[in-house]
Amino acid sequence: MKKNKTNTSGTIALNKKARHDYHLEDKFEAGMSLQGWEIKSIREGKVNITDNYVIIQNGEAYLVGSRITPLQQASTHVICAPERARKLLLNKRELDRLIGARDRQGYSIVATAMYWKKCWVKLEIHLAKGKQTKDKRDTVKERDWQRQKERVMKHSV
Repeated sequence: MKKNKTNTSGTIALNKKARHDYHLEDKFEAGMSLQGWEIKSIREGKVNITDNYVIIQNGEAYLVGSRITPLQQASTHVICAPERARKLLLNKRELDRLIGARDRQGYSIVATAMYWKKCWVKLEIHLAKGKQTKDKRDTVKERDWQRQKERVMKHSV
């Protein structure tokens, strides 16, 4: 007998704030090195990736600032660290690309989505440039104009 899945799309968590604060450019898919209690919490949807970023130390990438809240029944015998740095699994070519863009061109590395891919948890990360306040206002104006244009086209047909 199969369980009813609560989330059929595979998306676990989104970072909508990243699209507002950054110009997102190159996209990468990274695996994550997780512990058992973290997987159980992720299955329950107890993940927050809004204020996170990726650091690179000693040639390895780590996700910092994400929070996976431990379940009470799953963490009775394990000491849980909900905000620990989690190692990202990327190949050497991808790491070199991230390091080069960060060091030479001043990019930030931001996680925008966490999702299931088969039985593995994957993280979507982007190379990103920070937006100025003016850029954020322009984005809001453009979105409002697109919405207004859709309304006009809908009513004219």
